[in-house]
Amino acid sequence: MNKFFSTLYTCILLQLGLFAQVPVVNINNDPDYPYLEQLYLHLHRNPELSFYEVQTAKRLAQELRSVGYEVTEKFGGNGIVAVLKNGSGPTVMVRADMDALPIVEETGKTYSSTVTTKDETGATVGVMHACGHDVHMTVWTGAARALAKQKSRWKGTIVFIGQPAEERSGGAKAMLKEGLFEKFPKPDYALALHVSPSLPVGKIGYRKEYTLANVDFMDITVYGQGGHGAYPQTTIDPIVLSARIITTLQTIVSRETSPLEPAVVTVGAVHGGAKGNVIPNEVQLQLTMRSYSDKVRQDIIEKIKRICRGEAIAAGLPEDKYPKVYLRPEDTPSTYNNPALTERVVKVFEKTLGVDNVKEVEPSMAGEDFAMFGRTEHKIPIFLFWLGTIAPDKAAAAAEGKIQLPPLHSSRFAPEPASINTGVKAMTAAVLDLLDK
Repeated sequence: MNKFFSTLYTCILLQLGLFAQVPVVNINNDPDYPYLEQLYLHLHRNPELSFYEVQTAKRLAQELRSVGYEVTEKFGGNGIVAVLKNGSGPTVMVRADMDALPIVEETGKTYSSTVTTKDETGATVGVMHACGHDVHMTVWTGAARALAKQKSRWKGTIVFIGQPAEERSGGAKAMLKEGLFEKFPKPDYALALHVSPSLPVGKIGYRKEYTLANVDFMDITVYGQGGHGAYPQTTIDPIVLSARIITTLQTIVSRETSPLEPAVVTVGAVHGGAKGNVIPNEVQLQLTMRSYSDKVRQDIIEKIKRICRGEAIAAGLPEDKYPKVYLRPEDTPSTYNNPALTERVVKVFEKTLGVDNVKEVEPSMAGEDFAMFGRTEHKIPIFLFWLGTIAPDKAAAAAEGKIQLPPLHSSRFAPEPASINTGVKAMTAAVLDLLDK
């Protein structure tokens, strides 16, 4: 009865916006929480960059092996695959990403990461779980532990994937290329979650169909004919040409793409020249493009190439000096949540957490390579949902415009560890429903 009144009291405070007076801890009274909290703190303090998740993968493999999973390590790089079979039935895959970002943490938390390392250029960088992958891995572990304890409630196979290099869009590709769906049980469904930097603790967000975008990166080398800044008539200025290209690129979205189709073309970096009175020979541009449909994605790429060529012709450049366009390989397809699977799991969330704690959210132009697991020839239904990680009082203040919350990839992003309980409860309930005897 005391537990009932405690839960009721918390719910009333949430409705009244007074939750700030109550510690945001262990909201579901899960007896496994203290163990998971210590795991979370360990992962947060010991982040590893994309393609270097050696110790992280080793720890997660140890966690799942200790509760009965058959674990394969170093699959697709530092990836791990953990399988637990329990008779005949469906196969459900649950994926968590393991890598961190080259960011110096500025959250002020007592458990902040102080890790530094050398990046691929040799520069010393800080390392931080600024995208919540430490929460993802902890929830993943908690769900795996819960499902192993509840084998009497389900029949089938569960496959837990610890994926490397999500931030570099390489981990899912590598695991699929090595034969993930051929060497291990092929899933009938695939689930994942992502922390939300705006939803309060205790809430789940979801979106049916497109929820995250196609992500592409492009480098463009704009050539010219350099010379003295005092005699521009003797040159073909690549800086002016770059400015024309940058300006014209904006018409791809505003004038060549349907207003009903989401699209973004952003020039995020421009590098050219070294001195004010010297016209350089070339300028480097770096772009990112975002979209949902594959057709819009391909149209954007082709239109960028056309604009670069057209502006070069207008500038009088010979063909051998037309801009060089390089589409970088770290692309990510859009994440399409299978409608039927989404509706089914959302009903489970509403029953498990309460209708008021499950919210439909807007789609995002960010990217997630979890999408690739649903893009193979197997056409596996996938569903990625959002986990609230913000203290309710802060989320309410942000909604009223009183404060601005740090976004993902911010050095100040600090998810509340209490969100782990909601994540474990939601993910475990979803898998149990899909494997219901």
